[in-house]
Formats: sequence, C-alpha cells, structure tokens
Amino acid sequence: MLLGENIQLAFASLKANKIRAFLTMLGIIIGISAVIAIFTVGNSLTLSISDNMQSAGANDIYVNVMPRSEEKGERDPRQAVDGIRFAGRQTRESMQESDYISDAMVKGLVDYLGDRVRAVVVWGQSGNVKLSQKTGRQSADVNLLGVNAGFFLNHPNSIQAGRMFSAEDFTNQRRVALIAKETAEKMFGDRIQDALNQEIEMSLDGKTYGVTIVGVYQSESRNAATQTAFAGSSFYIPIGTYNQMVGKTGGRYRMIQVIAATGHAGQQLDQKQNQEELTAAIDTYFKPYYRNNPNYQAKAVTFGGLVNMLMTMLGTITTAISIIAGIALLVGGIGVMNIMLVSVAERTREIGTRKALGARNSSIRAQFIVEAMIICLIGGLIGVILGITLGVAASQLLGYPARPSLGGILIALGFSMGIGIFFGYFPASKAARMNPIDALRYE
Repeated sequence: MLLGENIQLAFASLKANKIRAFLTMLGIIIGISAVIAIFTVGNSLTLSISDNMQSAGANDIYVNVMPRSEEKGERDPRQAVDGIRFAGRQTRESMQESDYISDAMVKGLVDYLGDRVRAVVVWGQSGNVKLSQKTGRQSADVNLLGVNAGFFLNHPNSIQAGRMFSAEDFTNQRRVALIAKETAEKMFGDRIQDALNQEIEMSLDGKTYGVTIVGVYQSESRNAATQTAFAGSSFYIPIGTYNQMVGKTGGRYRMIQVIAATGHAGQQLDQKQNQEELTAAIDTYFKPYYRNNPNYQAKAVTFGGLVNMLMTMLGTITTAISIIAGIALLVGGIGVMNIMLVSVAERTREIGTRKALGARNSSIRAQFIVEAMIICLIGGLIGVILGITLGVAASQLLGYPARPSLGGILIALGFSMGIGIFFGYFPASKAARMNPIDALRYE
C-alpha cells in the first residue's frame, strides 16, 4: 500500500473512534506540553538573565584585594563582587592601609594598560547620610557615593537639570554633588532647577560638610552586578572629595573595576582572548605591589565567569526538569501501544482478508505503524501549541519576555514521532505475523 493510503486509513480509524483516540493522545499532549512549557520558561529566564548581565558589564574585569588563603591557585568569579554581595567582610577589619589599592596604583594601571581599557572605575560608599537645607526646613536620607568619571560608563544617568561633574571637579576635589530627582523634589519642591547651586549640609561620621549641588539626575542604571550597592537615591560626590572627608587621602580601595575597550589599534579583538590577555596583564601589574605582602594579594577576575556558571546551572536544571516531565511521554507511549493492541484485535478479520488477498507482512506492519505515528503526531502538535501557550503565560507572569525554544519544540516533536514508531511497532508486528486462516476464523 502507498503511504497516502495508510494515512487515509489511519484518519478513518481515528474518526470512527474519536473519544478513544483523544484519550490515547492525552498522555502525549500532557507530556509534550509540559516539556515545551518548561523549555520556554527556562529559555526565557536564561536569555533574559544573560542579556541583563551582559548589559551590566559582565565582560568587564574586577580587581579585588583578597586574603591569600582564599585564592588557592584558582580565580573564583564570586570574588568579582566581593565589595557588593559576596564579601568576606570580616577580613576588612584586619586590613592595613598598605593592603588596599591606592590612587597611585590606579593611575599607574591606567598608564600601563593604555588603549586596552576605556576606564578604571573606583568608588567609595558610606551608606545612608543625612542631607539638610541650611535653613533646616527640609532634609533627606541618601546613599552617599564617591565616584570617579569612569563610574558613569556603567551607571548612566540622565541629567534633568544642571550638569555632570567636570574634569576640574575631580582634579580639584571640589565639594560638588549630583542629587537624584526624587530627592531634589523632596527637598526643594517640584521645580528641580531650584536645587541647582544650592549649598546643603551633609552629615557624615559625626561631622557636617557643606556641599553644592551642580546637577539633578534621573537614574538609568541597569547594572545587575552592582544594583544592590548602588540602588536607591544615591548622592554622588567626586571620589577625591569623598576620600578627603572620610580620611582616606590617597585612596584605599578593596575592589576596582576595569572597563575593557572593545578593540584597540583600530582592530576589533576577539572578546574572550582580549579579556584573558587583559586579565593576565592586570595580574602582572599588581604582582610587584603585593609580592612582599604575606596576607593579601590583588587578583583580576571576570564577572563573565559567574555569568557562564549561572547559565550552565540554569540549563542543567531546565534539562533535568524536562526529562522528568518527559516521563509523561513514556506513559503516553504505553497508552498508544495499548490502544493499538486493541485496534489489532478488533480488526483481526480485516487483517485476515487483506492477507488472503495477497497483502504482504510489510504492508500490514506499515499500516499500523503509520496509525500510531499519526496519533502521536496529532497529540504532539496539540501539545506544542498548549505548551507554548503555557510557557508564554508563565514567562510573562514571572516578568520575563517569552522566548519559546525552537530546539525544544523540534526535540519534543521528534521524540513524539519516535514514541509512535517504538510503541506502535509491537502491535504492528503482531498484526503482520497473523496467520490469514486463523484471522479469517476469528470471532
């Protein structure tokens, strides 16, 4: 028989037993939809996190001062955010001034790396401080941050009024500040322009400093790596001014960030190779400074390592859950085999008649295998549609853009077809091996 005739017979058989056919497909539908939904959510979560991390500077390099006992010959990507989330904060209490990275080291690093970097970022943070007008009428609690010019490359801010810090502000360590729009409105009303050039008092470590507001900003930061440390209404002042206020003249940094250039000497470099070379160069630069330090060392690490580790973990979890969900497909396959055995028994006389008229065993076998494959294919298509719908709904509920996995869809459909062949082969072979005389006498 031709393939087209087998397909027509399969659809005729399904049409004659609609409810039984649907119940047979149900296991396939549930299994396929579960696998597709999990793949969709997992793919959406993985790609969204990857995109956010990449936009957050995942390819930048962090130089972290860490105890020598923490290194053990390998770079731990978590150390890249030591000063933010994964800090071994208790070690800071024992650190001496000479253990930190200084402004002189930072300046030397910039000269040493040259056009291989866009900027070296340093910052200092004192948590919540109180701002108040000199009249004492309005006040606000803010997150004080001392920053250098490179800081704003990864933490872009839209200036709503006034200006950004100038080079002279950093060089001369001026007591100027950028204030968040929300804070300016709280202290000066809806006209944020009224905040400009206002000298306000800032309480820090029991002392009061006069600071002039030169700009009002609206935060646009999307840096996932540092959003915990720099969240909220931050109050920015030049890093030199900050260090002077907190008594860290010359700078003392536990961690700095190196923003790599996309290419140098007019060439677009291979990103991974460039990053590895730059990391090695940074380690080489800091070795002389920490060679005689028995307790601490400065090591360059990439936040991209943590991103890759996280992506691998998410992929493994998604695959594991999908395999568990795929067990439903095996249950559905057993249901297909069971219903095909029933179908063979019901059509025994038909099989005997066809064999008596000269039908070959291969034709009989193909008829029932095609019927099993049609059942699984229809169930698979319904499952794909249902799975994508559930996956999209779940992704949107979690707040991630829905990104169905084409590979997952193809794998699920292919697995469904394979189940049709595997579980349909035994009933089909049983039908093909029937003795035509016994089949014709079957009641």
